[in-house]
Amino acid sequence: MSRDEDQQYAAGAAADGGVDRLVGPEADSEESAVEAALRPKELGEFIGQPKVREQLDLVLKAARQRNGTADHVLLSGAPGLGKTTLSMIIAAEMAAPIRITSGPAIQHAGDLAAILSSLQEGEVLFLDEIHRMSRPAEEMLYMAMEDFRVDVIVGKGPGATAIPLELPPFTLVGATTRAGLLPPPLRDRFGFTAHMEFYEPHELEQVVHRSARLLDVEIDTDGAAEIAGRSRGTPRIANRLLRRVRDYAQVKADGSIDQDIASRALGVYEVDERGLDRLDRAVLTALLKLFGGGPVGLSTLSVAVGEERETVEEVAEPFLVREGLLARTPRGRIATPAAWDHLDMPRPTQNPPHPPGGSGQQGLFGA
Repeated sequence: MSRDEDQQYAAGAAADGGVDRLVGPEADSEESAVEAALRPKELGEFIGQPKVREQLDLVLKAARQRNGTADHVLLSGAPGLGKTTLSMIIAAEMAAPIRITSGPAIQHAGDLAAILSSLQEGEVLFLDEIHRMSRPAEEMLYMAMEDFRVDVIVGKGPGATAIPLELPPFTLVGATTRAGLLPPPLRDRFGFTAHMEFYEPHELEQVVHRSARLLDVEIDTDGAAEIAGRSRGTPRIANRLLRRVRDYAQVKADGSIDQDIASRALGVYEVDERGLDRLDRAVLTALLKLFGGGPVGLSTLSVAVGEERETVEEVAEPFLVREGLLARTPRGRIATPAAWDHLDMPRPTQNPPHPPGGSGQQGLFGA
C-alpha cells in the first residue's frame, strides 16, 4: 500500500472522528457499549492486577462461605484499568444484582436516599467517581455503609423530623481516579481497598489476544505485541487500538493482523511506538525546538502548541511524565534526555538563547 493511500485512509478516519484522542483513557457512551461485550465475567478470566485479584478472591470467597454480603470495596486507579469490570465481577461472583451510578449524578442527599431505599438484600451498588459526590450525600453514605440505615428528613425548619429508614445489607463498590480527594471517614468505611496499577506489556498482549478472539479477528503474536506496546499500559486503549487496526486490516489487507499491518495502521492514526499521539509529540516538539528543552512555563508551552492550558496539563503531561520524557519543576517544564532521543533530535550543548527582545527567560519562558 502506498503512503498516499494511507494518508487518504487517515483523512477518512479523521472525518469520522476516529483519530480524536485515540489513546485517551476515557470512554464515551458508544465505546462503553462495545466494551461491555469484551469484559470478562468471572474473576478467573480477569487479566492483570494479580495482587488485587488474589486479595479480592479471598474477600468474596469468605463472604460466600458466611452466606453474607461482601465488605464494601474501594477501587482506585487511572481510567481504563478495569474498575467497572471488577465491580460487575464482584456482583457475578456473589450472584447478586448490580446497580450502577456515579458521584456527579448524586448532588443531593435525597438522590442517594432514593437509590439506597430501593436496594435489594445483597445487591451491589457501584458508585463511579465517588470523589465527586456532594457533601450532604457523602455524609448520608457514612451511616448507610456502617449501620445500613439512613435518616430521611421530613418537613422544614423547626418542625423537621428525621425518620430512620432501615436498609437491607448491601455491598458498595466505589471507584475513583483520585483517591486523595476522598475524606478519611469515607475511606475508613471500606472493608477492602485496592489500587489498580498500569499493565505490563505482556499482560496487555493477553488482553489483545482475548479481545481478538471475541471480535473474531485473526492476529499473531507479533501483531498483538505491537498493539500492546503502544497502549500506554491501559486495557481500554489496547482494545480501542485493536479495533482500529482491525478496521485497517479489513479495508487495506486480508483482515488478519501481523506486526507490519499493526505498525502501518497505528502509523496512520499517529500513535507511535511508545504510545505518543499527535498532541504528545506536539508538546515535546515545542519544548525541544522552541525552548531548547526548557524550563518553560505551562502557559507559554500551551500557547506554543495551540492548545488550552488545561488540555496540556491534564491530557498530555501525565503520560509524558510517567514515561520519563518530561519533568515538572518549580522553574517550569523541562525535557529529559529520553525526550531528545525519542524524537531523534541532538541534545543541546549549551543553554537555549534568550528570546529576541527580552533580557532573560522571564516573560516568554516563564508564566
